[in-house]
Amino acid sequence: MLQERTDEHVTWLTFDRPARLNCFTLADYRDLRVAVERATADPATNVIVLTGNGRAFSAGADRSLLNLTNAADRATAEEQFTGLLEALSACEKPLFAAVNGLAVGFGATMLLYCDLVLAAESARFRLPFTSLGITPEAGSSVLLPARARWDEAMWAMLSSEWIDARAARELGIVWRVVPDSSLLDLTAKAAATVAAHDPAAVAATKRLLTAGRAGVARQAIDREFGEMTVLVPPSR
Repeated sequence: MLQERTDEHVTWLTFDRPARLNCFTLADYRDLRVAVERATADPATNVIVLTGNGRAFSAGADRSLLNLTNAADRATAEEQFTGLLEALSACEKPLFAAVNGLAVGFGATMLLYCDLVLAAESARFRLPFTSLGITPEAGSSVLLPARARWDEAMWAMLSSEWIDARAARELGIVWRVVPDSSLLDLTAKAAATVAAHDPAAVAATKRLLTAGRAGVARQAIDREFGEMTVLVPPSR
């Protein structure tokens, strides 16, 4: 479901399954990981931008993943999912997101790995885990409290309520809220500003600002999978 293009040292990775609200399957986890790793290694790419086509940035995991009960299938899903998270976490190039609509579940938690997130005024976010009878994922149990006020992070996680773009900015998920019609143009302008600077200096600056995040997130992911196994034990 992924479209890729590079323009003026900015690589755009666009989720393109609008009929399914850009939900992720196992293959999509793998494809995005490969695309991020490729862009990270590409000397012609200075900035990476994630966005979506249609009325959703991403509605998170496809239902086929939510219904996995077999232990082997869940282990494969965990491997592909953590591989993608590691690629996002290890990316030394600035990672932008242009959130064009719904950002639900992983569509929201992946933004915690992005360095700068612009959201359309109509964008809506949701961390629906308690309403689904599952736990937070993708290290969000530590990454969100690191950005947000404790009580706001706790409410967003416990309530599973919808969050509008302005509230998401106050929560610390979003950098700027912009008119829907200007989202891609303003994201491109911000990305071009960073892409014009010395790539080595930009990468070094990102490393300094994100130092330690990967280890903290990895520990949180392990705890999250542990709690999930208790809540939803896999069948043999």
